[in-house]
Amino acid sequence: MSEELIDVAVEEQAPIETPEQVEAPIETADEATKAKKISNASADNSTFNWDAFESEDFYDADRAAIEESYSQTLSRVNENEVVEGVVVAKDKREVIVNIGYKSEGVINISEFRYNPNLQVGDKVEVFVENAEDKRGQLILSHKRARSLRAWDKINEAYDKEEVIEGFVKCRTKGGMIVDVFGIEAFLPGSQIDIKPIRDYDAYVGKTMTLKIVKINHEFRNVVVSHKALVEAELEAQRAEMMKKLEKGNIVEGTVKNITSYGVFVDLGGIDGLIHITDLSWGRINHPEEVVELDQKINVFILDFDEQRKRIALGLKQLYPHPWDSLDENLQVGDKVTGRVVVIADYGAFVEIQPGVEGLIHVSEMSWSLHLRSAQDFLKVGEEVEACILTLDREERKMSLGIKQLKPDPWATISEKYPINSKHTATVRNFTNFGIFVELEEGVDGLVHISDLSWTKKIKHPSEFTSIGDSLEVVVLEMDQDNRRLSLGHKQIEENPWDEYESLFTVGSVHEGTVKAFADRGATITLEHGIEGYASNRNLVKEDGTTAKIDEVLQFRVMEFNKNSRKITLSHTKLFEEAKKEESRDKRKESDSEATSTQKAVKKLKANLEKTTLGDISELAALKSEMESKESENE
Repeated sequence: MSEELIDVAVEEQAPIETPEQVEAPIETADEATKAKKISNASADNSTFNWDAFESEDFYDADRAAIEESYSQTLSRVNENEVVEGVVVAKDKREVIVNIGYKSEGVINISEFRYNPNLQVGDKVEVFVENAEDKRGQLILSHKRARSLRAWDKINEAYDKEEVIEGFVKCRTKGGMIVDVFGIEAFLPGSQIDIKPIRDYDAYVGKTMTLKIVKINHEFRNVVVSHKALVEAELEAQRAEMMKKLEKGNIVEGTVKNITSYGVFVDLGGIDGLIHITDLSWGRINHPEEVVELDQKINVFILDFDEQRKRIALGLKQLYPHPWDSLDENLQVGDKVTGRVVVIADYGAFVEIQPGVEGLIHVSEMSWSLHLRSAQDFLKVGEEVEACILTLDREERKMSLGIKQLKPDPWATISEKYPINSKHTATVRNFTNFGIFVELEEGVDGLVHISDLSWTKKIKHPSEFTSIGDSLEVVVLEMDQDNRRLSLGHKQIEENPWDEYESLFTVGSVHEGTVKAFADRGATITLEHGIEGYASNRNLVKEDGTTAKIDEVLQFRVMEFNKNSRKITLSHTKLFEEAKKEESRDKRKESDSEATSTQKAVKKLKANLEKTTLGDISELAALKSEMESKESENE
């Protein structure tokens, strides 16, 4: 570095050619300094003070004096500090700020977007990011200065409940983002004004007066409100109005907001609610059917809570009640015509005139004992004719029925469905104990599970039929007072067990198919479709294996019970008894041979006692005969 400086100095002094010029008198300080550099440049390398030159201490006291005088003309600037500056220039892109340093800082005008009224000469706070960058430029930031000071200002404004200004940057979901002291705060849509705001975009780019209502230091969130300022102004007005309110008064208001459950009405600084049920004596689906936004209407004050500042209003109360105009001649038993307005599971509401409704309970829609949903009988908007069942003008209640327009089928039940008569019914429902069937609308009966089949053992009715199927039945019993019918299906045919008793006698052998296994045995299907039962030990075959599903085997009837319709079978007994019979025959044969031998021995002993010498030959012949028989048996 020092060598380059020397070369520059030498080049600057190139025109010097004579010693006379070097010794010329020095008239100014600049010339003296120049002469000093020249003399140094021309000095002998052996005597030149290179250390002093390289350490920039070459000028000694003169340089120090110059630096001191220069530094006194500038303010001291520390990086990463907030200082105050003055706007000296401004255009569409940049703002130039003077902080009293040797150079001025340039700041993008976007950092001043919150303050559109910024003028030259205004004092602003800036953050010194770099006193001198590579190009010698002072780097300042107004945004960072505002951010550092913002939280102190925000906390102070919040504690003192001060009114502040904020610049609306943009809209967001549920509200708007506002720049407050350089920090982005959230302005909820409900806090913009006392009345609902429909167009948030109209506020973007504008400055609003605000009040800080909530600070979350953990997440550094700030919530502001403009509505709070407006409400504060209206609070006195509201208090004065609440004193003037009285139940039963009629006041004028403006429809402020419409919801699915009611209408909010502005009474002049204070809101009241008209519930949807108080809009019209007739039934409506939505308040928009009655009122519109910004519509001026007269309302009836039903109730108000001064402490909670809630007012209940009514609109229908301004008109006479429809029940008061109901025909006085109407009475129980009369027929009326109306429109179905509401359907629930338990019934349907029918409007016979605006504001006058009657309930048709689902039990009054059909003579059937099986209650179904009201939607199965009626639809909303349908015109129906009904009979008045009850009428209470004081309570303003009415019950209707439509089944009464048809004759009661149970009135002539004994004539249409006598005992032992056969009919075709429709399966409606299953229970564990049987099937409910419908002979006609309003006439139901029960087929017990034991009355479904003579031969099959049914665990659940769903194994036998399905809902909606037709089923042949026989009327077994009838209880007209309690509207009960006992029906049977198997009675359609004769009892086959009378015939089976002579066919499946105990000990008889029949061919059967293994149908299904249970815990302790299996169901066996025999001829004629009759079913029997065989235990697991009675399903063991001769080879030691157990019978399988759909296997056809011979079975012996072990038990037949006509009353309980039970047949007990066994396959194992077939070969077990055969083995026992064979063993029994062998045992009999052996016993017979032993008996004949004993008899022969007894005879021999008797003869020996009586024998003489002359009988010796006979004894010998008898002995040989016995020996020959023994050899044959062996």
